[in-house]
Amino acid sequence: MQQVKWGILSTAKIAQKELLPAFSRASNAEVTAIATQSSKGKADEIAGQFQIEKVYSKYEELLDDQEIEAVYIPLPNHLHKKWAIRAAEKGKHILCEKPAALNAKEAEEIRAACEENHVLFMEAYMYYFHPQHERVKEIIKSGEIGEVRFMRSGFSFYLGEKENSIKMSREKGGGSLYDVGCYTIHAMRNILQAEPELVQAYAEMDPEYGVDTNIAGQLRFANGVRGMFDAGFDMAKRAEYEVIGTEGRISVPRAFRPDWNGGDGLVIVEKSTISRTETINADQYRQEVEHFSHAVLHAAKPAHTLEKTIGNMRVMDACFTSIEQQKAVELSE
Repeated sequence: MQQVKWGILSTAKIAQKELLPAFSRASNAEVTAIATQSSKGKADEIAGQFQIEKVYSKYEELLDDQEIEAVYIPLPNHLHKKWAIRAAEKGKHILCEKPAALNAKEAEEIRAACEENHVLFMEAYMYYFHPQHERVKEIIKSGEIGEVRFMRSGFSFYLGEKENSIKMSREKGGGSLYDVGCYTIHAMRNILQAEPELVQAYAEMDPEYGVDTNIAGQLRFANGVRGMFDAGFDMAKRAEYEVIGTEGRISVPRAFRPDWNGGDGLVIVEKSTISRTETINADQYRQEVEHFSHAVLHAAKPAHTLEKTIGNMRVMDACFTSIEQQKAVELSE
């Protein structure tokens, strides 16, 4: 099978723990280069572990490698725009960690660069590629739970030690909304297939670091459906959502990280006194890599488009505005 030749920008933990193993499992992707601008020794170690042929000490050197067709960017949030645009200018297709940018304006700049240089871009919302979510959409469409009225989504974990954590750095795009809250908003937009028209958000700000350590908010969609989301660094680990209709509800308790349970996603449908659980297994990181690699090989638009990325960033922008102004914010078209 034809394979896309990939390069990795940085030795970030998520690359080591999740994406590089996923690239190894993928059938149509091969990582042939990794670049670091900090620890060459660490990059050499990772290259040895994952049989990566080339190690570069500058990101530019990797982007100048003519053999590399696509790059994965797991850099700190504030560097995503810069290196996505530089990669686009070098003709590389881009898989970039979430959030793709710090605001919708930056995401628009990335889109412009990708369109100008005729390259594909996809934000790395790996959960999106687990089939449990399409199953939820099928159940909703079937009418089994009646008319959808409400959706709730939450993602949290306990950070513990804050010192030296990039998640607590305001300058580098830290905070719970950027880190895990983005998933909760994304899931509502994805499952409901709608955009919110009104947002109100509340956050607990760390007095020392100046970032949100937890956030909660309400969304009102044009079709009348309402949603609530919450996320944080100061609560027990959970990654879930539920959809409530006029006749029943759907719970997805492993919404974002089914890989914590061997890839098993759960879709629980409850109506009156009747309940059933569907278990759906998938390797979401591998499917993410293979989906985008297939798009590169066939010059096809990825399922998770830049339009979806920009839409999510607009809602997140509204959340930050709502927190700052302490009032509800309307989203214009």
